[in-house]
Amino acid sequence: MKITSQHDSSADTSNTLTETRFFTFAQETPLLLRNGERLGPVTLAYETYGELSPARDNAILLFHALSGSQHAAGYCPQVPGVGRRWTSECQVGWWDGFIGPGKALDTQRFYVICANYLGGCYGSTGPSSINPATGRPYGSGFPRLTLADIVDTQVRLLDHLGIDCLQAVVGASLGGIMGLSLATRYPERVRIVIPIAAAIEVTPLQRLHNLEQVLAIQQDPDYRDGDYYDGPAPDQGLMLARIISHKTFVSLHALEERARMEIVRAEKGFSAYKVTSALESYMLHQGRKFVQRFDANTYLRIVDAWQRLSLSEDAGGINLDELFARCRDQKYLIFSIDSDVCFYPDEQEELVRVLKEAGVRSMRLTVHSEKGHDAFLVEPELFTPHLVHTLSG
Repeated sequence: MKITSQHDSSADTSNTLTETRFFTFAQETPLLLRNGERLGPVTLAYETYGELSPARDNAILLFHALSGSQHAAGYCPQVPGVGRRWTSECQVGWWDGFIGPGKALDTQRFYVICANYLGGCYGSTGPSSINPATGRPYGSGFPRLTLADIVDTQVRLLDHLGIDCLQAVVGASLGGIMGLSLATRYPERVRIVIPIAAAIEVTPLQRLHNLEQVLAIQQDPDYRDGDYYDGPAPDQGLMLARIISHKTFVSLHALEERARMEIVRAEKGFSAYKVTSALESYMLHQGRKFVQRFDANTYLRIVDAWQRLSLSEDAGGINLDELFARCRDQKYLIFSIDSDVCFYPDEQEELVRVLKEAGVRSMRLTVHSEKGHDAFLVEPELFTPHLVHTLSG
């Protein structure tokens, strides 16, 4: 099915104040990661919207994308401990058009939870957090993570909240992969699975794009093997990494449209080459904005976990058919975006094929948008009717 729309009818609730909460665990017994290392204590920053029902059966766990945060809806002016990284760009929830009374994730019916990833930089334990053993930021000492490690910490959060089974797990982009990780390894803990513009493996093109971003950061002289918190941050490398990735988030048509409003200015850091186009100036602007709100080490840890994605290995080495056969009591709604060049529609088609062979109920919808991968952030009207219908089932 193809969905098309040209207007945004979502109500604005960005003036509703929200507050980040914190869950700390593994204080006495450190968290055992997949690589055998131990980490503790561990803190997750999270927000909730709506009320948990007396039966605790109306919860939706929402996974954010690579550079997202726990702040999915409403207005949050600051997060304790995050400091200047919590810029104005972070203050309005990244899925505000989807969450609230009468919206896709209707807070009059559902209790929505969103947590910043382990390894993150918005209040969850990550490389920029203080290592209690040294009194200094973890930096290079922060362990490598898998996507399964990140998901497992959020399952601990569900346990803390007393939620045994989710009504749904929802995620877009890398968050959609996180949702699949949870659904396949904890099939009894979720009824409905909704991955948006996601996949079950890393494509060759994604792997190369990710490698380019890693190299951009690590070759910045200020990176210092990740121990840069007492000096200049590797902003040039992180800016370049964001430019590399950003061109896959927005369709070329949308990039050109946005760039037409950009003022071309003299750019520092260029000698023989001169920036003369609005498109170049726009991309540099996007990169500069990003370095103000994100941490390079967090970026590397999450990209590294993505590069090593293996749903099969995370579940003990069983093949995908057996893995998804566990999910026959679940229902899947899978969204593709026809202009997506980050997670191409072919990747969702492959997921549907695997689900069908495993005997799992699924429906795939193709959203027609000129916005590219970012359609899941900026066009709630394309997704809302189908989210509402599926979540009511």
